[in-house]
Amino acid sequence: MEPSQERDIAHLRDEVLNRKGRNLQEKFNRVISLVKVLRSECPWDRKQTPASLSHLLLEESYELVHAIDENDDRELKKELGDLFLHVAFQVLMAEESGKFTFSEVFDVLCEKLINRHPHVFGETVADNEQEVLKNWESLKMKEKGRRSLLDGVPKAMSELLRAYRVQKKVAGAGFDWASDEDVLDKLLEEVNELRKAQTKEEKEEEFGDILFTIVNYSRFIGANPEDSLRKSTNKFMKRFMAVEELVSQSDRSWQEHSTEELNALWEQAKKQQ
Repeated sequence: MEPSQERDIAHLRDEVLNRKGRNLQEKFNRVISLVKVLRSECPWDRKQTPASLSHLLLEESYELVHAIDENDDRELKKELGDLFLHVAFQVLMAEESGKFTFSEVFDVLCEKLINRHPHVFGETVADNEQEVLKNWESLKMKEKGRRSLLDGVPKAMSELLRAYRVQKKVAGAGFDWASDEDVLDKLLEEVNELRKAQTKEEKEEEFGDILFTIVNYSRFIGANPEDSLRKSTNKFMKRFMAVEELVSQSDRSWQEHSTEELNALWEQAKKQQ
């Protein structure tokens, strides 16, 4: 490292340790200085690339959602900070390679939001949420030069959420079921097809169709399938842990309880919650 670079890092280190900041701009600068010091001084941080951090970025996003689900403001504050740290890392790594800067990221963000809200910043009229979403998708198509509404649906999304996104996009174009009853009829049809399936491949395909149809139904009742499944999974986990606690209070191990006894404890746990 050149002497001038060492002096710069020493200055940034001092800024991080001794200047907490009196306003938002100074606090923002402190975070950026902190990440720069880590990139220079920490062997682990220095080794990272945008790709190597991508899975951690997803993990932090899930932890943020968990804090929201738990209505835990203390954890939410921490997880928001962790998520911003990853954003800062990604942008600074881009700056290091001369790709783009924080300034450009903020400019692109503001321009995109202004352009996609012509009903707020322009003369377009949008009286309800459906019209806003329809305009949003149309503007995205023009901006990105896409040939299909489905271009750009992220492949890294969970498949449940990806199916939901695909269905919402095509529904916005008018390609949709007429009612929720039609979707339920389709679900029963898919269940019957699963019953008739013979091979593993056929069963897997029909099971996938059932999941896809259930996601479709979620839209009609105004539920996000990812949120619904997460809530149900959390509910099951809490009840199962309550059963474990009840078993631990008995004089017998889990294996010594019959299926009927465990089911009875499950019903007891349900009543307690």
